[in-house]
Amino acid sequence: MWPTNINLRFCLLNAENLFLLFDQPPAADKLPADEGQWQRLSTSVYENKSLRKTKDLARAILDVDPDIVMLCEVGGLESLQQFNELFLSKAYSPVLIEGNSDRNIDVGFLIRKGEPFYYDLISNKNRPINYLYPHERESMAQGYPIKAQSHRFSRDVVELKLFQKDRENPFLIILLTHLKSRLDRDRIDPGGFERRQAELLTLLQIHHELRAKHPNTPMVVAGDFNGHAGAAGTDEEFRPLYENTDLRDVLDVAGLSPEQRATFYQVRSGARTEGRQIDYCFLSPLALPYLKKDSARVYRFKDEQGLEHDIPQTLDAKLNLPSDHYPLVFELENLQSW
Repeated sequence: MWPTNINLRFCLLNAENLFLLFDQPPAADKLPADEGQWQRLSTSVYENKSLRKTKDLARAILDVDPDIVMLCEVGGLESLQQFNELFLSKAYSPVLIEGNSDRNIDVGFLIRKGEPFYYDLISNKNRPINYLYPHERESMAQGYPIKAQSHRFSRDVVELKLFQKDRENPFLIILLTHLKSRLDRDRIDPGGFERRQAELLTLLQIHHELRAKHPNTPMVVAGDFNGHAGAAGTDEEFRPLYENTDLRDVLDVAGLSPEQRATFYQVRSGARTEGRQIDYCFLSPLALPYLKKDSARVYRFKDEQGLEHDIPQTLDAKLNLPSDHYPLVFELENLQSW
């Protein structure tokens, strides 16, 4: 008989290009001894994440010991499966739907096996975000045809619904996304601002629709937002979070300082390292009472002796870490299933 009160530890992590694609997968107990051998296991056009960084990433996850890992920048379901089988002792169930990324980096989950619930995963990758680039809007105004009436998410917004008896009545819903980056190679949307704002607004629409359909269900909205979406000094594109919703950032609720909340560090030559929070886990009002406040933190990567690495002050130090983002961790206690 499953318990009706459920405790869950969550970890949000941008795994930075977690590609693990093999012509012939190795056995977990017979991994190559060096990086050259490791890379030669694949002829994919995508370079596998380095063996050392992959081991370090797995060690961080095992140290956190989460029940649910919410991941960004995963190179597809195959990569997630290989990561679980080769480095996490098959402790999790990999859950991922391929999204829209032109870099083939997806959002997905690792869910610990044996948890007292079932789950459904739903993609919104085909949902229009009601956005066209300026030159496309101009073409429409002049009567010229364009490819589509709207773009879609750069990656996706996926819905993970946890339930026990009735799949139509989940006891928790998680929205996971990876919003448009600041890269603007074509110089048509400076800093990716308009596209990211449109994706954020569509994410909030999905959130509102789910709230209306499941008014009694706690919700988590999480992901790499690629900008400062905190309550203080909010970047312009994220203001609707506070104007149109009552979502709360778990690190804000926990009262962490800005320095403690940094999930990403910008290292500039000859300048001071700048730490920023760009990865977020927001809770709905129904989820807030279940938050174990002293559990919310940003995890700092450790070395093999268990000592925390210093905040990177040089590019080499940053590149030495298993990811360019730090994991965000929190716990929800005594969730009420039905």
